Amino acid sequence: MQERDTDTETGRDWPTYGGNKAGNRYSPLTQINIDNVKDLHVAWLYDASEKPDPNNPGHRRDRAIQCQPIVVDGILYGTTPELNLFALKAGTGEQLWKFEPSKNDRLNSNRGVVYWADGNDKRILCTVGSSLYAVNAQTGQGIPGFGTNGKADLHEGLQTNMDHDVSKLSVNATSPGIVYRNTLVIGSAVSEGGDAAPGHVRAFDVVTGKLKWVFHTIPQPGEFGYDTWPKDAYKTIGATNNWSGLSLDEKRGVVYFGTGSPASDFYGGDRKGANLFANCIMALDVETGKMKWYYQTIHHDLWDRDHPCQPNLITLKHKGKLVDAVVQTTKDGLVYVLDRDKGTSLFPVEERKVPVNGVPGEHPWLTQKYPLKPLPLSRQVYTEADITNLSPEAHAYVKERFLKIRTDNKFAPPSTKGTLLFGYSGGAEWGGNAIDPSGILYQNANEEPWELIMADRAGLSSQNNPLTAGNALYITNCAACHGQDRKGSGPELPSLVNIGKKRSVDEIKSILKTGSGRMPSFQQLSEKERDALINFLLNTETGSTKIVSTQTSGPDAIKKNSFPYVPGYVSKVWQRFTDQDGYPGIKPPWGTLNAIDLNTGNYLWRVPLGEYPELTKKGIPITGTDSYGGPLATAGGLVFIAGTKDEKIRAFDKKTGKVVWEYQLPAGGFATPISYEVDGKQYVVIAAGGGRGQKIGGNYVAFTLK
Repeated sequence: MQERDTDTETGRDWPTYGGNKAGNRYSPLTQINIDNVKDLHVAWLYDASEKPDPNNPGHRRDRAIQCQPIVVDGILYGTTPELNLFALKAGTGEQLWKFEPSKNDRLNSNRGVVYWADGNDKRILCTVGSSLYAVNAQTGQGIPGFGTNGKADLHEGLQTNMDHDVSKLSVNATSPGIVYRNTLVIGSAVSEGGDAAPGHVRAFDVVTGKLKWVFHTIPQPGEFGYDTWPKDAYKTIGATNNWSGLSLDEKRGVVYFGTGSPASDFYGGDRKGANLFANCIMALDVETGKMKWYYQTIHHDLWDRDHPCQPNLITLKHKGKLVDAVVQTTKDGLVYVLDRDKGTSLFPVEERKVPVNGVPGEHPWLTQKYPLKPLPLSRQVYTEADITNLSPEAHAYVKERFLKIRTDNKFAPPSTKGTLLFGYSGGAEWGGNAIDPSGILYQNANEEPWELIMADRAGLSSQNNPLTAGNALYITNCAACHGQDRKGSGPELPSLVNIGKKRSVDEIKSILKTGSGRMPSFQQLSEKERDALINFLLNTETGSTKIVSTQTSGPDAIKKNSFPYVPGYVSKVWQRFTDQDGYPGIKPPWGTLNAIDLNTGNYLWRVPLGEYPELTKKGIPITGTDSYGGPLATAGGLVFIAGTKDEKIRAFDKKTGKVVWEYQLPAGGFATPISYEVDGKQYVVIAAGGGRGQKIGGNYVAFTLK
C-alpha cells in the first residue's frame, strides 16, 4: 500500500522524483566512477517528440521536456513534450506503451511522475493541466475507478468559502506529488496575478482519487496565521503555493515543502501583514494535513522569491551530535538548514531592518532574515564593482544604466524609479540539489541581475489617454510577467511585441484558453474579453472603450470581495539587466556549481558551470551560464549535471569540482539526470528537450560504460 522505495538503497531503481523520498538526488552505484567515466557512451536514445496535430492549434513542436523520469523494476516512466506518459525498457529504451491524456487538458511544464503499488495494483500518477491521472503501470491504460473516469480535478479543495468560481482558474502541477501509504500529497502552480487561484496544499486518496485533506496556505477565519493578512484576504488573494515539489520522512509521517509568494508579484498593497504561509518552509502531518511547524524566510514578499525546489532531508553531525535536518535553497541564493522536528535553524540567522519606502499604499515589512552560514550561493546586491568587464563598451553601456537605477539593499521595495535585484532566475532553481550521505550539498546557482520598474496603474489611463478594453485586460492579466511594455525578458517571459508574426490568431486563442508551460490559462475570461486582448496584442484595436475590469486596489478591493483584484501598481519593465549584446550585465561567473559541507556550513569548492563558446574562443575565461535542472551525485565520486546554455552534460569530481567528462547533447538538457542499474549495468539518463531560447529537442539520452 505504498510507493515502491525498496531498491533505493541499492541504486537499482530511481523510483521517486529526486531519487528517494528525501529528495537526495544521490545514487549509491559505483560502477561508473571517477576512473572510468571517460569511457561513457550513448547506450540508447528515445525520441519522445511528436508530430503536430493539425486539428489542435495548441499542439506545437516548440515544446520542451523538463521531466526527471523514474525507474522501477527495470521500467523507465517519463513524459513527452505533449505530456503523454510512456514506459520504456530501461536497459534498451524500447517503448512498452504510451498513454495519451485528454486533448482538453492544458499543456504545462512537467518535471516528473509518481509510482505506487499494492500487490498487483501498480499505478503511475501524473498531472496534465488541472487533471490528476491514475494509469496502470503495466498496461498504460487509465484506471476508470480513480476520480471521475480515471482522473481527479486539481481544483478540488480550492473552492472553500470563495465567493467566486475557482473551477476555471489556472491550476496545474509542474512537480509531482509524493506518496505515503495511500495518500498522495501534491502542490500546484497557479497564476501570479490578481486572478491567481489559492495555493492550498492537498492530499488525494491514491486508490479512489478522492480528496482527503486541505491545508490552507492562506489561512481562513479561526486558523493560525489569519491575522497576518487583512480581513477576508483569502477570498481575494491567491497563490502562496507549493509548485516546486515535496519531500517525505516516512518514519515521522511528515511531509516537507516550500511555498511561494502571494499574488500579485511585486505589489502587496492589498495584503498588509507578514502573509503566512507565503515564503515558508513547512512540515505537515502527512495523514491529516495538520501543521507541525513553519519557518518564514521572507515576510510580505515583494520580489517573487518563491522557494523554487524540493527540500532535501539529511542527517548531519552538528556540534558533535547527529541531527535530522531539512535543507532548503532559495531563489535569492540562500541555504537554510533546519532541525527536522523543531523547524529551527542549525546556523545563526539575523533579522535585520530593511528599507520600507515602497510605492504609495504599500506595506513593506520592517525586517527580513539574513542567514550567516552557509554564505549565499550568489551575490545579494549589485554594486558598481560588479559591473561587467567583458569589454570596455559593455562596461560603459551597463554603467550608464546602473547609475540611474542602482539599488543598495536586496530588500529595497519595488518602485517607479526602478530597482536592480537578484532572485528571479536563481540562485537556486527548480532542478533542486543533491546531497551525499556525508552531508555534502551540491547546488547549481545562477547570478543574473534583473531590472524592475513599476507603474501606477491608475496613471496608465487618463481622460486624454484612455485605456482600451484590450490594454486594460493586458495590464490586469499579463503585465506582471511580460511587462507593461510587452517586451518580456528571455525565453521564460517572451516578448509579445509582434506576436502576430510568430503565432496565428487561433494559436493565441488556444494558448489563452488552455495555457502553456508556465503561462496560466485564462478560462475565466469571456470569449469577448479574449478577443479584445488578442486585438490589443496584434495592434488591431479600433477606438477607445471603457476599462473592462473596474475593481480598485487597496483595502476596498478586499472588503468588496472583488475578484480578480487589480493591483494598484504593475510592472512596466521586468527584464534581465544585460549588456548591449544580451550577456548578463555583471562580472562573471554567471553560473556556478557549489559544494558545501552542511555539517560545518563551509564551502568546499565553487566552479563556473557552462560556457559561451564564442566568448571562450576570444580568450575570455569560462564565464558559466544560467542553468535549469539539477545535479545528481553518485558514490562513484561524481556529480552529473546538464542544464546549461551550451547544451552539454558534464561530470565533475565530487572532491575538487574539476570537470572529468562532458558530452554535447542533441539539445539542451534542462532537466535533472538520474541513475539506475539494469542487468548489472549502471546507466545515467537525461531528458534533452531543449527550449529556453535554445533549439528544441525531444530525446531521452542514456549513457553507460563501453
